[in-house]
Amino acid sequence: MRRAPRPGSAARRLPVAIGLAAGLAALALMTALTLARAQQPIQPLVADLSKHLVAITTAFSGTDVLLFGATDGPGDVVLVVRGPSTRKVVRKKAPVAGIIWANRDSVTFENVPAFYQVFASRPPDEILPASVLSRHQIGTEHLAFTLVDRSVTDSFVPGFRAALVRLKQKLGLYGDRVFPVTLLANRLFRAELHFPANVPTGSYSVEVYLIRDGDVVSAEITPLIISKIGVGAEIFDFAQQRPALYGLAAIVVAIVTGWLAAVALQRK
Repeated sequence: MRRAPRPGSAARRLPVAIGLAAGLAALALMTALTLARAQQPIQPLVADLSKHLVAITTAFSGTDVLLFGATDGPGDVVLVVRGPSTRKVVRKKAPVAGIIWANRDSVTFENVPAFYQVFASRPPDEILPASVLSRHQIGTEHLAFTLVDRSVTDSFVPGFRAALVRLKQKLGLYGDRVFPVTLLANRLFRAELHFPANVPTGSYSVEVYLIRDGDVVSAEITPLIISKIGVGAEIFDFAQQRPALYGLAAIVVAIVTGWLAAVALQRK
């Protein structure tokens, strides 16, 4: 004789079945996500900066920015810090009538980085051929300045180019050597990027290259912004947008300052 089902037994089994189905669905989803991540290729190079904005205030005296990253295996790391492109005129002085010195010849270059430094775990010319260095413009000797016009013959252009690089190095805007990249356990790396007090403002790029077997196997570009903020930035913008008013205000301030100084000295 068959027993009749107890009232409410089906209702009690229904939440159990729903919970079991939900658990199986969640397990299937987690398995699918794990397989998808396992199938994704591992990035050979990852890099980032400790900060992406350098704020220049009236008390700015230079700053350091930490670059850090990791690779998927052994290899050398080269990074290039490049400032915004500018146009520069290089002039050469010569004696006139044997009495005074004046600017005679000049050369104008475009695509001149306002700031340029190279960092590497080993000297770049030891791990990369000249063709690759030239392709990626690694090293001041491989920078591709664009010659706009000139008043001298082609034989004098290299001298003007070398003079431009030398002046930039003297100002501390171009590195006069290759700075170190520290490798940690052949996977992690770091470098300290230094920006002097006279660093130009604008959009910078930090180019990181992973080198293996004499070639670039991976590259990553990280942006960096250097900008003026505060009262100094407002004065700079005013001087750029309204130069006539800025000059007039500077004259007035100089006159008032001189008058106040004269009054103070007379009282003493």
